[in-house]
Amino acid sequence: DSVYRKAITIANPLGEDFSIMRTVSLNGMLTSLATNFNRKNKVARLYEFGNVYLPKQLPLTELPEERMKLTIGMYGEGDFFNLKGVIEELFDNLGMKNICTYVPTTEHPFLHPGRQANVLYQDKVIGYLGEVHPKVCANYGMKERTYIAVVDMPAVMEFVSFDKKYEGIAKFPAATRD
Repeated sequence: DSVYRKAITIANPLGEDFSIMRTVSLNGMLTSLATNFNRKNKVARLYEFGNVYLPKQLPLTELPEERMKLTIGMYGEGDFFNLKGVIEELFDNLGMKNICTYVPTTEHPFLHPGRQANVLYQDKVIGYLGEVHPKVCANYGMKERTYIAVVDMPAVMEFVSFDKKYEGIAKFPAATRD
């Protein structure tokens, strides 16, 4: 009954792997992480911007909702709290000065049940993060703890502030010694 299983079937796909429109951006990220892991890279930290397509109803009677997602994945050095710091740094650079909160959840079946949380900003869910479930990692041939964060970019854009002030380049270079 998961909303992630309500995918749109493509009429003329290029292959079985591309026969549906994705409802979650996890597959591409885990495939890239697994490729790095299988090539003996000890540490990987990747990101991806991509669209997901959420149908209002199936069969389709109108265009699906298209949402841009930022997916961040990592394994090796780092853990849940490092990924949380990456999210907070991103929000700070986007001008989101209020503190975001993290609410533990179990609504994402591909994440470890005790190690996942929704990211809230001003009481609105704008993403989630957590450790990928060990069974999911095993399906991708990974034996390393893997962490994923997904941020819904249209939801984030409501809170972004681009109030950055331009400072010109100094006319004379800095001198540390006269």
